[in-house]
Amino acid sequence: MENLKYFKSAYLEISNYILNALNVISLEEVGLFINELVNAYRSDKKVLVVGVGRSGLVGRAFAMRLMHLGFKSYVLGETITPSVTVGDLLVAISGSGTTSMVVTAAEAAKKMNAKVVAITSYRDSPLAKYADLVVQVPGRTKVARMDDYFARQILGLHEPLAPLGTLFEDTTMVLLDSVIAELMHRLNKTESELRQRHANIEVP
Repeated sequence: MENLKYFKSAYLEISNYILNALNVISLEEVGLFINELVNAYRSDKKVLVVGVGRSGLVGRAFAMRLMHLGFKSYVLGETITPSVTVGDLLVAISGSGTTSMVVTAAEAAKKMNAKVVAITSYRDSPLAKYADLVVQVPGRTKVARMDDYFARQILGLHEPLAPLGTLFEDTTMVLLDSVIAELMHRLNKTESELRQRHANIEVP
């Protein structure tokens, strides 16, 4: 059996990147994001999550955990997702901040007087311009711009073993899972309560 050199190197690179990212992620931004989620929960507003591709998969996982916590959470684009109304919260995920569907969703949500939280690596992106709050997550996004300060700061200039948007997506997944942990504490939710809302009909 081969020694899996690249597997182990990539595993370490991704793990270390996520750990080091905590040094540059703004805890103030994360705190404001959590406050918006708590407000949405307590005011019985909907939380709609949008993302495309792998970012969309991360968003789906987040929306599922919000549902387990008792939120009215939905994934934009699903047939059962209701309309956006005043005071709802849209969580828009795009590493580059240029994904057309995500930007369009943010623009439409703003027109409906919903609040928009953008999770992106670029504060000056089209998505960020529609956001009430930007949570900047470092990552070497699919556009891989060499002026990406955060990715350069954490990774250096070498060619990473995690291609395209992997670092952004993995870091965002850990960030959002950690947000769930904070929400469990603030809303006094237990794991047993979450388990009660977990799917109990498995489709073969």
